[in-house]
Amino acid sequence: MQVQWWYWIALGFGLIGLELVIPSFTIIWFGIGAVVTGMVLLVFPAFPLAAQILVWTAASVLCAVGWFRHLKPRVDRTRSGLSKEAVVGEIGLVKRGAEPYERGIVRFQVALLGDDEWPFFADEPLKPGDRVRVIDVEGHVLKVIKL
Repeated sequence: MQVQWWYWIALGFGLIGLELVIPSFTIIWFGIGAVVTGMVLLVFPAFPLAAQILVWTAASVLCAVGWFRHLKPRVDRTRSGLSKEAVVGEIGLVKRGAEPYERGIVRFQVALLGDDEWPFFADEPLKPGDRVRVIDVEGHVLKVIKL
């Protein structure tokens, strides 16, 4: 049986369509590899089946590696789901004081990201009642400075 170029194209579009049903973001690369193989077979009709499978495998792997290594947006997982811009600059009142680089608790008048009390650390000692401003977010802990 001779594999026609359009078989690969149909397989490719089928796999790309399957990605819409099963969103794993890996099936699409096998579909693109099949489309590339179909295009190669269209240009070189006497391409042997073993070479076609090799081209499909290589194109699929290159597309997947290229995406996950170079093109995929970088995600800072330590701060995922946290909107830093909504917190930086807010002013709160120290509820539980802390020495430098120890954790304390700061309370805000308005809840920030669903909570009105947050753990914090600072470069200077803070005592209960001090007013502080948020200057950074590190993980789920706020970095503050005394006002």
